Amino acid sequence: MVQQLNQFIQRWMPVLTPLSLIIGVFLEKIGIHLLFLVPVLFAIMTFISSLSLKFRDIKIFKQYPKTILFVIAFLHILMPLWAFFLAELVFDDRLLTIGFLISVVVPTGVTSVIWVTISKGNLPLCLAIILIDTLLAPILMPLILHIVVGETIQLDTTSLIFDLIWMIVLPSLLGIVVNEWTKGKLLEQFGKPFSLISKLCLFAIIMINSSAIAPYVRDINIELAKVIAVVLFLAISGYVLSLILSRLFWKSKADQATFIFNGGMRNIAVGVVIATTYFPSKVAMPVVFGMLFQQVLASIFYKIIRTD
Repeated sequence: MVQQLNQFIQRWMPVLTPLSLIIGVFLEKIGIHLLFLVPVLFAIMTFISSLSLKFRDIKIFKQYPKTILFVIAFLHILMPLWAFFLAELVFDDRLLTIGFLISVVVPTGVTSVIWVTISKGNLPLCLAIILIDTLLAPILMPLILHIVVGETIQLDTTSLIFDLIWMIVLPSLLGIVVNEWTKGKLLEQFGKPFSLISKLCLFAIIMINSSAIAPYVRDINIELAKVIAVVLFLAISGYVLSLILSRLFWKSKADQATFIFNGGMRNIAVGVVIATTYFPSKVAMPVVFGMLFQQVLASIFYKIIRTD
C-alpha cells in the first residue's frame, strides 16, 4: 500500500505540487494559523533526506575540490546575480527581487540524488556537494541576503542563522549520525514509508505557505503572470547554464550529469520558510512558484542528457 501510494505521488508530482498550492490558497484562513508547523515539517524532511548521507561524503572534497567549489560558486554567486538582474529588469518591486533572490540562494536540492542516480552521474560527488552546501547554508544565505537587502529591509540575521541551523544543519547531522549508527539499516528497512512521509511534508509545507501569498494569487493579473513566467525562465536558465558549463569544464558524462542536477535543482522548501518568516508575504510569491517546475524540468533535462 505504501509503495503504491509512493509511486503514485512520484508519478503525479508535477500535478500534485500546483494542486497543493491551489488548495492552500483556498484554505487561506486555516493555513495562516498553521505556519508554526512549517519549520518542524521541514526539519523532518531534512532528517529523512539526510539518512542517505555519511560523514565520509565530505572526504570526497579532497578528490574534487575545484569541482565542489565551482558548484558552490555557481549556486551562490552566479545564479543569485542572474536572478537579481532579471528581477530588477522586469519588475519595479524590491519585494519580488528579494523573492527571486531567495529562490536561488537556498542550498542545492536533495532530490538531485534521484536524478543523478538514474542518469548514471557521479553519486559520491553529488552527495558531497549536497552535504557541504547544506552545512554552509547558515553562513551563505544570511550573508548574501544581508548584502543585497540589508539596507532595504530590516533583516534579523542572527535569528535567520539559528533557524537555518535548526531546520537544516541539526536535522542533517542527526540523520547522518543515525545512518552511521544503524549502518544504513534504518533507511533500508523504512525507506519507503520515510519517502512517503517526506513527500507529504512537502505538500503540507506548500499548502500552508501558499496561504500566506493567497491575497496576491487569488486574482489573476499581469503581475502574477509575469512572476510565474520569470520563475519558469529563471529555472530553465539555471539548467541551461549548468548544461553549458558542464560541457565546457568536464569530459566525464557522470560529472556533467552531477553538475547539471546539482546546479539546476534547489531546496526551495527552505526558501519558502525563510520568505514567509522574515519578509512580507509578497516575497514568498517567486519562491512558492519555484516549486512548480523543478521536477518537470529535471525530467526534461534528463531526457536531453540521455539522448546525447
